[in-house]
Amino acid sequence: MIDLHSHILPGLDDGSSSLALSIEMARLAVADGTTHMACTPHIMPGVYENVATNIVQAVQVLEQALLDAGIPLALFVGADVHVAPDLPERLKLGKIPTLNRSRYFLFEPPHHILPPRLEDLASRLIGAGYVPILTHPERLTWIRSSYDVVERLNALGCLIQLTADSIVGAFGRTALYYSEKLLDEGRVDIVASDAHGVSRRKPGLAQAVVAIANRCGEDEAYNMAVKRPGAILQDQLLQPVGKMSAKKSSASNTGRFGGLGRLFKSGAL
Repeated sequence: MIDLHSHILPGLDDGSSSLALSIEMARLAVADGTTHMACTPHIMPGVYENVATNIVQAVQVLEQALLDAGIPLALFVGADVHVAPDLPERLKLGKIPTLNRSRYFLFEPPHHILPPRLEDLASRLIGAGYVPILTHPERLTWIRSSYDVVERLNALGCLIQLTADSIVGAFGRTALYYSEKLLDEGRVDIVASDAHGVSRRKPGLAQAVVAIANRCGEDEAYNMAVKRPGAILQDQLLQPVGKMSAKKSSASNTGRFGGLGRLFKSGAL
């Protein structure tokens, strides 16, 4: 499986606090079936002032540590990018990294306040050739009063990423409700761990993938955990699934588990 959202790099944000912890997070991810992981520390003005150069350096250090430890996890550069008016300019200058130098990047709105002109910013980013991936909308507290904003961002061309723990209820009833709503409406493009440690918010996709397979069918679970994340890392053009169809296909909702082995053995890249 391919995990495009993690805070595994040590000392850069509120995720891993040490190289030893990062190595343990990688062990857990691999044991769970993850083969590829994007390292996406927060970029948040005034809080986490990460830029492409220091993120690349941190990935290289962790790559060597994993090689020395014999942990087969392929790492990729990225960032969890907080909304800011100058995002298009900073992306163009290369100060903010996209996912593996692709057109795609993680786009994180504030959790508790819907920022003004969010849709205008998304339109500017898409017009500049980038594809925002809206991170964990199911966990944003303002989704309850402004679900239509998520719908419009999706219609504009933003992809949607759910957190694995939300899908299995670890973030509470509200996050579970909106995860299931987004899944049932056919709006979810990818699932990712958003891992921050080894106990709470630990890396792992397998439990959520099984839940998605039960709800949406094995093919769509595979698409969310392997096929679309792999296409993003390879910078292939994707249309948001929510733009193509908002209807759940009853034919694919088989609840079968026989084919799930491919999710945990895939070498998609």
